[in-house]
Parts: sequence; structure tokens; C-alpha cells
Amino acid sequence: GAEQREKQYQAHQGFEDHHGGVTGAHTYFYADEAKCDQHMETFLRCIDASSGSSEDGFSAIKLTALARPQFLVRFSEVLVKWRRFFHQMAAEQGQAGWAVLDTKLEVEKLQEVLANLGIVSKAESQQWFMDENLGPSGTVDLLDWNSLFDSRTKLSRPLLIPNRKTGQLEPLLSRFGEEEDLQLKRVLHRMDVLAKRAMEKGVRLMVDAEQSYFQPAISRLTVETQRRFNRSQPIIYNTYQCYLKEAYNNVTVDVELSRREGWHFCTKLVRGAYMEQERERAAQMGYEDPINPNYEKTNEMYHRCLDYVLEEIKHSRKASVMVATHNEDTVKFTLRRMRELGIHPSDKKVCFGQLLGMCDQITFPLGQAGFPVYKYVPYGPVNEVLPYLSRRAQENRGFMQRANRERDLLWKEVKRRLLTGNLFS
Repeated sequence: GAEQREKQYQAHQGFEDHHGGVTGAHTYFYADEAKCDQHMETFLRCIDASSGSSEDGFSAIKLTALARPQFLVRFSEVLVKWRRFFHQMAAEQGQAGWAVLDTKLEVEKLQEVLANLGIVSKAESQQWFMDENLGPSGTVDLLDWNSLFDSRTKLSRPLLIPNRKTGQLEPLLSRFGEEEDLQLKRVLHRMDVLAKRAMEKGVRLMVDAEQSYFQPAISRLTVETQRRFNRSQPIIYNTYQCYLKEAYNNVTVDVELSRREGWHFCTKLVRGAYMEQERERAAQMGYEDPINPNYEKTNEMYHRCLDYVLEEIKHSRKASVMVATHNEDTVKFTLRRMRELGIHPSDKKVCFGQLLGMCDQITFPLGQAGFPVYKYVPYGPVNEVLPYLSRRAQENRGFMQRANRERDLLWKEVKRRLLTGNLFS
């Protein structure tokens, strides 16, 4: 079925394992589940270490360590196809280009389309909406549509959807059977184990974002865990990469889901770490570049997503955000909006994060001013951590300028202390 695969979710030899030397983004396509269990044990130890080192600590995990990347790519493709099918039908109902939360399909028209395409009969589709209690207003939005696709129980159900390019019906879940269902249950179990340990230890669990061809699955699995564990307190944090064109839509959809279901929306906002690899892969494989065209557009997206979450914090109080940035302008923007919205540092709804060893001139003043601020500590063998650090430097184009600025600030402080006779105070 390779010819029916979306290009973005096809295997490519040049982008497996150790691609591109030290600056490449490592992806390990391991073959067995035992490796995932080993990684889970490592993460459990990390949670214990976070608990012992600070109050209100975080522990970050990567889902490509807890689920086989082969599975995450396939699951991502299925989720993207299902969402595109929704927007395809919305376009046929005259709603092309509408804001994602404003797009609503009329149930009767939807049932007719599904029947005419030969996907399901009208009686079957009526059963869908009856089972899920959808469409009380006669419409189905994207959240209703996603709820039809229950990742815990209905992954293997045969379902045909139209291919936009060929016009032919194709299986949504092509070659996605019992083994993938089993892998899904295993990764959800591993996340449950980690979430329970985090709750016991008073640690918040942060799920890192990864490449765009993994990310739909990662986000979906994270939201599934948030729905279980964020009911009474903020435990599980999802990460949104603001260099992605879809970032704002992804944030607003998940915030709306948290409102409807009454759980805490928790996020880490980042600009993104895989830009060079994402662009090179899109160009080589012939699909649309998922990344914003330039740094300015990414900045706009970051501030737009951040402002939306800050407004949610003000109005609902069931939202929290880590502003993970080395950008001073973004920090200033956050502080200004917090003042305007009446969000106080002691509320602990907004925290900041920088990488250990970078931008201390941002971290320390924030901490001294009473803001929750964290240093993000990568760990592991040197040859595996260096690519991570090099991506951070690549992501932060002005890294050397900021290093020079930090050096100048340190020298200025040394001179001030010498002149005042307070060198060690």
C-alpha cells in the first residue's frame, strides 16, 4: 500500500537513524517493544530525580522512546487523513478556509455524502452520531469528528475514505491491524505508568514535541493522557511547536476540548527544533513544507498562541503554560500581557524555561523577581546529547550574539563590584 501513503508519512532512507552528522536529528527505528520498556524505566528514574531536586519540578519525556517510531509515523498518517477528510467535506459545504473551530458540518448533508460515497449507509452513520451523542444542534465540528475516531477502542475498524487526488476510495487504516492496536495499548500503558509516578512524586510530566511526521500521533496520545490525569490538577503538559503553520489551530482545538471536558490545559510553547531537517525532507520527498516561511512569522505565531493561552488562564484558571524561550522580546511580551491580564507570578500558572548553560541573563532575573523559572537539563551519553545541543544553537540563530551580550553583562557586573568593593557579595 506504499503508493497510497501520504508523502510526508512515507519512509525515507536519508532521514532514518543518524542523519546528517552531529547536527542531525537522531531517530531510532528500533524493532522491539522491550527497548520501549527500558526507556520507561529510565524516565521513571528521571521523575524520581526531579522530585528529589526541587518543588513543583518537571520531567520531560519523548514518545519516540516509548513507542516504536514506525508506529507513530503510521498513526500520524491516519490522524491527518481523518482530519483532512473533515475539511474536504467542509469545503464541499462551502466552508473552505474557515477558522477551524468555526467549521461545522450539517449532519444531514454529511450523512448523505457518506452514503453517496459508499463509505457507510445512512443508517450506519445515524448510529455513529447516536452512539457518540453528537450533533444536538444538527452540526458536527472537528472535535465531534475526532471523537468518532476513538484511539483506544476503534483503531482497527475498516473504513474507506476518498483520496482527494485520485477520487478513489482507499482504506483509512491500510495495513493497520491488531499489531498496531497492541502497540497503541502498550504506549498508553507506559504513559499511564509514568503519569501515576509523577502524581505520586509531585512532578509534572512534559511530553516533548518531535518531527512533524510523528507529531500528530504524539499530540493525540498526550491529549488522551491529559484527559485522564489533568482532571483535578495540572500534571501532563503537551508541547506545541510554533514554527509549524498549524500551531495556532492545534492549540485552539485542544483548549476547546479541555473546556468541554473540564480538564486542565497545560502546555509548553517552543519555537521548534527540527527546521533544517523538516525543510530538507519536504523538498526531497515533494510535500508542502510544514514550517512557517521565516523567523518573523514564527515569532508572530508564538505570540499569537501564547496570548490565546494567557487569555484562557485569565478566564478559566484551568490552564498553565511554560514559556520555553531564549528570546528576550518574548519574555518581555509575556510579562506585559501578564500585567495587563492580572496574572500574578505567585499564581504559578505561567512559568519560564531556558536550556541549562544558555541565557542566564534571562533566567536569573526572572527567578529573583519571583517568577517560576526552570533550567532544562538534557542527559545521556555525550555522542547522543551533542546533536540535541547543536540543534538548540541552530534553532537560536542569534546564539553567539546573546553569548557576547551575556559576557558583556558579566564583565559589567564584575567592574561594578570592584569599584564598590563588593566583589564577593
